[in-house]
Amino acid sequence: MHTKISARRANKQHSYLKMVFTAGMGFFTDAYDLFVIGVVTAILAPLWHLTATQLAVMNGASLAAAALGAFLFGKMADLFGRKKMYGIEVLILFFGAIWSACAWSFTSLLLARLLVGFGIGGDYPTSAVVVSESSGDENRGYLVLLVFAMQALGLIVGPLLAVGLLVMQIDHHIVWRLLLGLGAIPAASVFYMRRMIRESRHYLKTQTSNTPIVEVSRVVSHLAGHKDSIAKRLKGEKRGKYRRHRLFSRKWARLLLATAGSWFLLDIAFYGNGVSSVMILNKLQPHAGLSMHTLMTALIFLCFAVPGYVFAAKFVDKIGRRRLQGIGFAVIALCYLGIGFIPNLSDNITPFIILFGLSFFFTNFGPNTTTFLIPSEIYPTTIRASAHGFSAAIGKVGAFIGAFTLPILLHRYGMTVIMNLLALTCVVGCLLTQLLPEMSGRGLEETEA
Repeated sequence: MHTKISARRANKQHSYLKMVFTAGMGFFTDAYDLFVIGVVTAILAPLWHLTATQLAVMNGASLAAAALGAFLFGKMADLFGRKKMYGIEVLILFFGAIWSACAWSFTSLLLARLLVGFGIGGDYPTSAVVVSESSGDENRGYLVLLVFAMQALGLIVGPLLAVGLLVMQIDHHIVWRLLLGLGAIPAASVFYMRRMIRESRHYLKTQTSNTPIVEVSRVVSHLAGHKDSIAKRLKGEKRGKYRRHRLFSRKWARLLLATAGSWFLLDIAFYGNGVSSVMILNKLQPHAGLSMHTLMTALIFLCFAVPGYVFAAKFVDKIGRRRLQGIGFAVIALCYLGIGFIPNLSDNITPFIILFGLSFFFTNFGPNTTTFLIPSEIYPTTIRASAHGFSAAIGKVGAFIGAFTLPILLHRYGMTVIMNLLALTCVVGCLLTQLLPEMSGRGLEETEA
């Protein structure tokens, strides 16, 4: 008996690890791509004589496409099922990465970046919902955030690979193509596994006994000569608590404001970490080249970002999603206020790094991870992927706005004004968080009412 229990537990662990790898490689690619495009544009600027406007458009293109990808894939995952859509996003990522590596002009690379961004955006709702609906109530937060934590690995591998290629003195014409093309490997590695997943039982329960999926199952079962089928499981099943919902209705407006709004504000506020990391690099290594700056960036990620991802996955089911997100926003706001208000803080590198480190840690041990998790839990099955995709899309809009407008404001008004403004966005994010229900230890069925 004990042996059977141990074997069952081992099989379950193996299943969870396989799920984390299958879903997580998309986020590894997302983080890897997010980093290497900065290195690539730094290399291409002198090679292709790119203007400041072209660089800004190149860096922002994938963000805009990701917003569209997140919304459309979320909608389609609710319409056609998780299984039918899962894997298509990494296929798009794969072709986008290959196209990027083979780009022959600014326009061709820009189009490839749009394709990559579209695939990255599509991965948010599909992976989040697939993992959320496949997990147990007691460890759902842990597993979903373990998948999202694959971003941390991408944030480390990206700069290390870039440094490795740069120090090897490989021609820069080859380096940038390799950096972009290698992003196709993690996407391709999980395509087959994603296509082989089972349809979510939650999604199946939204189907009535006369929907196409059940009719097909009934015919196949008859030809195969057995009765154990989806048709049997769902025969006579009424939607009941699994009834249809409309995403953009008054009933869900409050939750959409909370999930999409907090994600939007987070992605704007996250710009503060980017500004701070650049200042740290300039203070520590003012005359460093691209390789040293890249290595220092990897060190910053390793020291501050990675622990945040790990601790969030480990403690989210114990602390609670809403509390973790609220604490994260509050600490980030305090850190940004400190950086903005304390005179000449950036000249005192030790306290500056401490405040920056805390803000970066609590970004990940807080809203960066919880804004991904919460929309995969609090909405009913028939709109779950759509709601997640919409929330992610609005978040990407926030990132796009932050990337394009905040550098202009920084140049015009200075560091103090920007950091205070970002602190205010975190305070608003903390307030919006209070609109969210707590899902720790609760089943997804409870959202169907």
